[in-house]
This record gives sequence, structure tokens and C-alpha cells, in this order.
Amino acid sequence: MLQTPSGGAGHGAAATDRLMSIGTVLNVLREEFPEVTISKIRFLEAEGLIEPQRTPSGYRKFSAQDVERLGHILRMQRDHYLPLKVIREHLEAMERGEAVPLPVLGRQRDGDTVPETPEAPTAARIGREELLAASGVGEEELREWESYGLVTPLEGGAYDAEAATVASLIAELGRFGIEPRHLRVMKAAADREAGLVDQVVAPLRRHRNPQTRAHAEDRTRELAGLTVKLHAALVQTALGVRLP
Repeated sequence: MLQTPSGGAGHGAAATDRLMSIGTVLNVLREEFPEVTISKIRFLEAEGLIEPQRTPSGYRKFSAQDVERLGHILRMQRDHYLPLKVIREHLEAMERGEAVPLPVLGRQRDGDTVPETPEAPTAARIGREELLAASGVGEEELREWESYGLVTPLEGGAYDAEAATVASLIAELGRFGIEPRHLRVMKAAADREAGLVDQVVAPLRRHRNPQTRAHAEDRTRELAGLTVKLHAALVQTALGVRLP
């Protein structure tokens, strides 16, 4: 077992001061978390929950404290179904030296804890004028993109904030002669990838435990990140190029 802020016996590899590779860390963690993967560790790093050192060649090197922190994070996810936002706040409080109990998402009723579903974050939205300004295109071009399903307004006419990124990329590709009609195949592929992720997380969303359902959001983000990286790697392989 790993020595973590929540207690437990220390593991020999994690108890030393030497730095460990991500493969060594994986082996240490798998004693308690057999489902953990290298991709999971990288995802937690991308989310800012851990900050391993880097060698001049770019390889990750983890300290014993990093491994303990990882164990604590994974335990909070596994045992308490806490979303990453709550885990991050808990860890930040610990770093400030505050004596904080493990967060519990729930309310008390007759002495028992009744799980509650955390409020879902409100997605950032932008108006049509903001989208046009961000992408640097006119109404006619935006309507064409909408006709191909590349950009879709939400109910009420607003757009998801990510639509600005999509619009900017479509405009940039247009400067190379790639027209919106050519991008329908990319949209179809993205929809299929999203459907695959939805299929994987669907059991979590249908779970009777509200906290398990809340955990589906973190799993969706993790899988989305992995599919995006895989898609990029496949495109680079097909073209025989490597992006910086």
C-alpha cells in the first residue's frame, strides 16, 4: 500500500527520495490500483493535479511525494467518486497546511449521509456577434458552416464557447483552399468518436449512485483527451509528418 495523506503503509519504492520513471510509478500504483494506466497518470498531470519533474530530454521523473499524491487522488476518485474540481480544492487546502477532512458530497438525514448530485457546471456560451468577431468571418460564411453541421447554435441562438475555436480553425483551413464541404468527413469522424466515448461512459451516467454519475464527467474528459491524441497521431502517421 502507498503512504498517502489519508494513511496506510508505505511502499519501499515510494518511500525513497530517488526519482522514478512513469513506468516505475505505474508498477507501484498498480499494487492498490490495478486499473490505473500511463494515460491516466498523464491525464492527471494535464489537469494540473500533479507536476512531475522533467529531464532535459523531456522524460517525466516522479518523486516519492508525487507518488503519494497520485495515490491520494486515485483513492478519492475510487472510494468517494469525487470530481476533479473537488479533489483539486482538497489538495490545495492541504498544501496550505489546513487540516481538512476528506470531502463528502452529500447531506445528513437521520444520521446517514445521502449522496447528492453536484451541480453541473454551466457551459460557457458566446453570442453570434462574438463568434463572428472571434473567427473573423461574415454572416454568409457562418451560415454555410452551419448548413454543413460544422458549427451548431444551442437553444436560444447562443453557441458553446468551443465553437469559436472550431470557427477559427475552419477559417484557417479555408486559407489553404479547404472548403467547408470538404470538412464534413472530419465532422462525421468526430461524431463517431464522440459516440464511442458516450458508449463507454453510459453505464456511469445510468448508475444509481449520484456521485458515480458525477464521475462520468471526469471519465468523459479523460477519454476525449485520449481520442484527440490518437486522432492526431494517426493523421501524422498517415501523412508521414511529425508536428512540433
